[in-house]
Amino acid sequence: MEGDRTLDLRIANAALSQLSYHPTEGAEFYRNRLARDSRGDRQARARYHSGLRGTFMDIKPPFGYQDIVPLNRTQKVRLLRPGEIPAFASDLNAIPISYSEFALVAREYPIVFTAVGGSQVFAPVAVLGMAAGENLFNHGGSWAGNVYVPAYARRFPFCMTKVTLDKVEQQNRLICVEKSHLDEAAGEAMFDAKGQPVEKWKEIERLLTEYEVDLERSREMCGILSDYGLLEPFTMQAKFNSGGDPLHLTGMHRVAEGKIEHLNASQLKNLVKKGVLARIYAHLLSLDNFAKLLDRKAAKAA
Repeated sequence: MEGDRTLDLRIANAALSQLSYHPTEGAEFYRNRLARDSRGDRQARARYHSGLRGTFMDIKPPFGYQDIVPLNRTQKVRLLRPGEIPAFASDLNAIPISYSEFALVAREYPIVFTAVGGSQVFAPVAVLGMAAGENLFNHGGSWAGNVYVPAYARRFPFCMTKVTLDKVEQQNRLICVEKSHLDEAAGEAMFDAKGQPVEKWKEIERLLTEYEVDLERSREMCGILSDYGLLEPFTMQAKFNSGGDPLHLTGMHRVAEGKIEHLNASQLKNLVKKGVLARIYAHLLSLDNFAKLLDRKAAKAA
């Protein structure tokens, strides 16, 4: 532990800036229309392959994904094992969360807000570690115990991503899959021989689409918190019982509870109507989980 005690631990590091989401306006998304018919299949593949040459379609993978391709109904996909941590999250110290996850996340992890690229655009994240490259919930490649797993990790290897056609960003999103998880031998089919979705795929697609809608609600919530001036930067200090220099965790924002009472009636009503007030208090209560993180770190080092 000696080497850790004097570190300036920055939660809002370069990697975390990439973790933030940039949802499009509206609630319509690209559905998986590939292979609707044989002619459509050829056209869809042609569009995608021309995108690889940078002439037509540009697909941007979310943070943690390496090489994504549009999902085809004929492909077999190697899914994560129950409890398996995606490779990108194995040494991740914070992960994005969405609007509906606050209550569940607050039971296990500290929830903080991070500024995207130093701007006044904020995103909520669950803190997983006390240092860069540290996920204290990673136990041999699996999530520790029965902790809640954030949807950002549960959706892997699938995602919905922005698409640029002829240099014009589209409102709708495309369902994609991590290319390394395409496996004809060990993978699972998401569609049957008639091209109809299997039950497992229906559940996955529901998660993907609901998550994207939820991210839009998170964006709206963070916009309200920023507009009302409720977010403030803060630093956490922690000491081990054995003594030594304290740990300093910086680059985080929290809601300044004292500022809530200075809001006008219309603003308070909006916080309640949008469900933001409940999430504010879930966030504030979750900050006590920093003590649990410290215990996890000490236990791993013992």
